Amino acid sequence: MRFGRGGSKFKIRLFIGIAIVAFAYLKKCSQQETNPYTGKTQAISLSTQQEIAIGLQQAPMMAQQHGGLYPNQKLQDFVDMVGKKLVDNSIARKSNYKYEFHLLKDERTINAFALPGGQVFITYALFSKLKNEDQLAGVLGHEIGHVLGKHSNERITDANFWKLLTMGASVGADLGELANGIGQKTLLKNGRGDELESDELGVKLMIDAGYNPEHLIGVMEILKAAAGPNRVPEFQSSHPDPENRIQKIKEAIRKYRK
Repeated sequence: MRFGRGGSKFKIRLFIGIAIVAFAYLKKCSQQETNPYTGKTQAISLSTQQEIAIGLQQAPMMAQQHGGLYPNQKLQDFVDMVGKKLVDNSIARKSNYKYEFHLLKDERTINAFALPGGQVFITYALFSKLKNEDQLAGVLGHEIGHVLGKHSNERITDANFWKLLTMGASVGADLGELANGIGQKTLLKNGRGDELESDELGVKLMIDAGYNPEHLIGVMEILKAAAGPNRVPEFQSSHPDPENRIQKIKEAIRKYRK
């Protein structure tokens, strides 16, 4: 009898787990939409206004982590000018995002990144290595590409999906760890795809704004040199290898250059 009751409890747990998993998949399917800037179908759970709100909320903390803003208004105005030129002369103008460009004080970390909704950052460490305005346009165009690609939105939606899926698997059987592992691998794969997609969008934005997209290749060379000879192999990284990115950038230049 006790064995029977245990079997019934297991069946109930299994049923609940299956129901949670089914709900997770149905919810994700209902969130599918076509990105108007990339043509890619993706699961999106945040509205444009929610993305903007998240970006504005997180921006001060991100700046603080990098020592604040770089204390040179002339250089900040230059970054603003290039960013505005990219937005005003491209598809980014139609996106309803509130773009703001920030030059960070960090002189050691070679990096640039974007928050959802249009908050774009570049460290002085990277800015100081750029050779001309076109390279800066390449960096900012790439980051605008992340915003247009809704990559943060997509990652948040995926993370919530895998959290719900893991919950269902944990209730139904001891598969939570496996489901969680699959989720992490999926996010890493999307990360590499996001970078390549943003490179392509960056090329398009540069061309539309009158910049020479060949200079984005120079940016990749800077990143390659900064990583050094012991850089992590592509299959272990969330970012594509610079050599792979250079090849894809050349393909994008041929695609969009008239």
